[in-house]
Amino acid sequence: MPVPRRRGGSGSDFHDDWVEEPLDDWFEVGGDAPREQGAGAPESAAMPDPRQTGQPQPQPQLEQGARGQGPRGQAPQQRGRRKPQGARSGGRPRRAPKPKSPPKPRRRGSDLLNRVLIAVPAVLLAIGFVDLGGTGWALLMAGFGCIAIYELNRLLVRWRPIEWVGIAAVIGMCAAARYGNLRDVYAVAVAAVPLAFVSVMPRANPKGATVSIAGTMLGVGWIAVAFSHAVLLRQLPHGQGVVIDVMIGTFFADTGAYLGGRIFGRHKLAPMISPNKTWEGLLCGVLLAIVGVFLADLYETAWLSHTQALALGGAIAVLGPIGDLFESLIKRDAGIKDAGTLLGAHGGVLDRLDAISFTIVAGYYIWAAMVH
Repeated sequence: MPVPRRRGGSGSDFHDDWVEEPLDDWFEVGGDAPREQGAGAPESAAMPDPRQTGQPQPQPQLEQGARGQGPRGQAPQQRGRRKPQGARSGGRPRRAPKPKSPPKPRRRGSDLLNRVLIAVPAVLLAIGFVDLGGTGWALLMAGFGCIAIYELNRLLVRWRPIEWVGIAAVIGMCAAARYGNLRDVYAVAVAAVPLAFVSVMPRANPKGATVSIAGTMLGVGWIAVAFSHAVLLRQLPHGQGVVIDVMIGTFFADTGAYLGGRIFGRHKLAPMISPNKTWEGLLCGVLLAIVGVFLADLYETAWLSHTQALALGGAIAVLGPIGDLFESLIKRDAGIKDAGTLLGAHGGVLDRLDAISFTIVAGYYIWAAMVH
C-alpha cells in the first residue's frame, strides 16, 4: 500500500506535490520503529500499536545460556524450591514407614516335641476309653462332639448357626447310639431340623435364617453323625478292635501323607484348599494306611481275615484325606488357620479328628456289613 510522503520542509511548509512510496520502505525487517526518510516525517505514519489493533505482540528471544532459560527452541526450565523428601503435595510430610521386624525363626524341634507330648496322652486316653466301652465311651464321644460343634460354629460365625441345637443333637445322637440303634440315631438327627426352625422364628429380621439352619445342620450331619457312629461301632461284635484298627489306619495315613509330601512332594493335590498337600504324599498315605491295618490284622487273625483288613484299610486310605480336605476347605473359607487351641500345637479337636470323622463312619458300615 503506497503511503504519501512530503518532501522537505518542516512544520508549516506544506507542498502539494506528494510522492507515493511503498510501505516497506518505512520499516526495517524485524524492526520495531519506522525508518525516517527525512527530518519531517509525520507522526501519523508511525507503526500502529499491536495492543490497539488486537494482533499478538512478538516475544523477544533470549540468547542461549541466559539465566532461567534452556537452549534456544526449548521450554524454559522452571526453578523453585525442592520439596523435602517424603513430603506430600499438600505440604505435610509423609510418615516414615515402620521398620519391618525380622521373621521369627521356626521352631521345628520344639513344635514336634509339643505335638508328641500332646499326642501320646491323647492316644492313651482314647485307647483306655475304647477298652472301657459302654457309657464311658459314649460320654467321651459326646464331650468331644460338643467341643467340635463349638469350634465349627466359630468357623461359621457369619452364618449364625444355632449352637444349642447342634450340642443337643450330639448328646441326643450319642445317647441313642448307646441305648438304641441306628434308626434312633437318625431319628434324633431329623428332629434337629424343626428345632432349628423354631429357634430362628423369634428373630426380628428373618434375613439369613435359611443360612443359619443350614450351618446348624452341617454340624449335625458331619460331627454328630461321626461321633454317634463311633459309639455304634464300639457296640458291634469285636467293635473294640475295629475302632482301634480305624484309629491306627487313620494315623498311618496322616503320617504317611505328611512324610511323603515332605520327602517326595512335587505336584500339588489341592493348592487352593491346602497348598502343602501333594499327590506323592497322598499315595504314601494310602499305602501306609493299608499296611497299618494289615499289620494290625496279624494280631487279630481269630476274627479278622486278610480280605477284611484290606477292605477296611482301603476305605480308610481313601476317606481319610477327603475328611482332611473337607475341614481345610471350611477353614479356608472362614480365613482361619486352626479351628481351636485346645490341643496346643495340634490345634483344636476338629483339626485332629477331621480325617477320622469320615473313616469311623466308613468303618462302621463296612464292619456291620461283614458281621451280618
